[in-house]
Amino acid sequence: MAAYKLRSAARRTAIQVGSAAAMAGVLAGCAQSANPSASRSASAEVATTKAAPAAAPQSTLRMITNQGHKLAFHITPGNLPAIVLDAGGGEDSSYWKNIVPVLAKKTGSEIITYDREGMGASDPVPGPWKVQNAVSDLEAGLTALGATHDVILVSHSEAGEIATYITGQHPGQFAGAVLVDASVPQFSTDTEIARVAAATQAQVAAIQALKPASVTQADRQLLAVAADYVADQHAYHEATWPAAVPATVIVSSQTPFPTSPPDAQAWRTAQAQFADAAPNRHLLTAADSSHDIPLDHPDLVEAQIEAMAKDVG
Repeated sequence: MAAYKLRSAARRTAIQVGSAAAMAGVLAGCAQSANPSASRSASAEVATTKAAPAAAPQSTLRMITNQGHKLAFHITPGNLPAIVLDAGGGEDSSYWKNIVPVLAKKTGSEIITYDREGMGASDPVPGPWKVQNAVSDLEAGLTALGATHDVILVSHSEAGEIATYITGQHPGQFAGAVLVDASVPQFSTDTEIARVAAATQAQVAAIQALKPASVTQADRQLLAVAADYVADQHAYHEATWPAAVPATVIVSSQTPFPTSPPDAQAWRTAQAQFADAAPNRHLLTAADSSHDIPLDHPDLVEAQIEAMAKDVG
């Protein structure tokens, strides 16, 4: 699932669409816990307060070319294995700007963030968005940066789809994952795919009616994702997460659908089904939280990443 934040002179709206599912007109964020041992228990309800960003080594920008387009990767130096942060739909690497310095200081690990095609400093790519192209871009970046084993992958929202495919194709490259209100295959049922496709038609039409100068990067990505959404989501529903890669699953209490109880329940059910599918997966709920857990209360996300690093280290 992705939270696409559409910005123009006339409006600031959020729309849920993307790799695992979407719904028009829903905006979200989330809450977190500073106690990793407590928050890693199954289905635990947690809440916490924000911490001030910690000092950390300065990140560097590296442009990496894949399939003819350039991608911006931001590297904060540290020890391997690397921690890779992947933002949701409509967002770029700046989504993690407050979390990166804290993680770097607490874990001592190398931290990698990046801009997917068409976002941030990365080149746009014309045509429909395809998850395999996004997987190829991330593969190319991690290979060029030497992050080829024991990587900890942190994926929010739409990035869960990328995480599912890349770990499935290269399970030996990843030591674990933290999925933050992320898209999981179990959500993309026939019912939810149809509801999402219908719900986003008006938002897609509204973007298409905008003057070119008013169309944002997030708008363009939404149109690209929506182009082949139905077929892509039917395929995603058949994907599986590799049993060898442990995962911490953080679900927001509001879900990405705070105004749609049926879709919110379907989201919670899918997250629980994913977590229950293997003994090395842990489910927790961020109390009083919206979809944007990393922004609202980063402490929980930081604590779970740090705990994962210790678990797999």
